[in-house]
Amino acid sequence: MTTSLQKRYAPGSVCWGCGPSNPHGLGLASRVEGDAVVADWTPSPRHAAFPGVLNGGIIGTLLDCHSNWTAAHAYMRATGSAEPSVTVTSEYAVRLHLPTPMDAALRLLARAAEVDGRRIAVEAELSAEGAVTATCSGVFIVVGKDHPAARGW
Repeated sequence: MTTSLQKRYAPGSVCWGCGPSNPHGLGLASRVEGDAVVADWTPSPRHAAFPGVLNGGIIGTLLDCHSNWTAAHAYMRATGSAEPSVTVTSEYAVRLHLPTPMDAALRLLARAAEVDGRRIAVEAELSAEGAVTATCSGVFIVVGKDHPAARGW
């Protein structure tokens, strides 16, 4: 099994969505597959908006964290670095296409659409049983060691 980007590069992160060191978080684990970054995640009853349907805020968090790691990985590849730089969300927009079921394993898939200096644009999707239930477009920015997020890695 491939080690997630989060565990490999930020094992001490306490991010609620993807931090390996947050025992109460979502535990998102993103990994590289070809030119994409993917993650599989299964909701629990505490993540419901209403019976059988995943909460939209949880969907947003999953897509934001997964896209951010996609941006960090894309920047690492573009610059030839051995480790990713810390990236933060500048903006993201989520579109909910279908209700996301609670009783299915979910798949996140993201790709960097553009790397322009320290700015990385990412396109992502969330699917359940092969049907895309939500999409996300985001812009992520590489930050320096003086940024608070850099201390979180």
